[in-house]
Amino acid sequence: MLRSILLSILLIVSSVCFAVVKDDGSQIQGDNYYPRVKFETSMGDIIVELNRSKAPITVNNFLRYALKRSYEGTIFHRVIADFVVQGGGYDEQFADLSAYGNIINESGNGLKNQKYSLAMARQNDPHSANRQFFFNLDDNVSLDPGRDWGYTVFGTVMEGYEVLDKISQVATDVDPTYGWPDVPVEPVILKRVTILPMQF
Repeated sequence: MLRSILLSILLIVSSVCFAVVKDDGSQIQGDNYYPRVKFETSMGDIIVELNRSKAPITVNNFLRYALKRSYEGTIFHRVIADFVVQGGGYDEQFADLSAYGNIINESGNGLKNQKYSLAMARQNDPHSANRQFFFNLDDNVSLDPGRDWGYTVFGTVMEGYEVLDKISQVATDVDPTYGWPDVPVEPVILKRVTILPMQF
């Protein structure tokens, strides 16, 4: 009898411990397939609806960075008019910020790199996305999957289109220190990403 009680207690404690350890973003509004976030930038606010139904791994990953306030004070380091506005990976000193690790490419989810959609940036390796993202400023068909992997779309802009349009028109140049092209001459700052309350 005592052994049975102790075993039951052990199972309960183990379950609680595993529940507490879970920290992959899936616990953030876990029942909400379409969480919304607010990007507060130095040029205005942008509201984005994420699509957890189509890109669960990517959305959970993004929400984790947002919850941990990892996007605060980052820059949009790549701005190309009629193409993309990219950010999330560097601070104002161009320091490469830490990442949780790479995630699986979900570009075959049916979502397209259409104008005002939000997608994950990556290296040549299709499964190398971690914290950087970009807004599409046109219907970028070349970024969709075909014979090769594409870039995972995981959200859509709901408000703040004009802010993105304004950012897309800032003056850019080659950064003198790193030699990167398309860097805004005057930094465009992502002040924070806020997870908005669930809508009912």
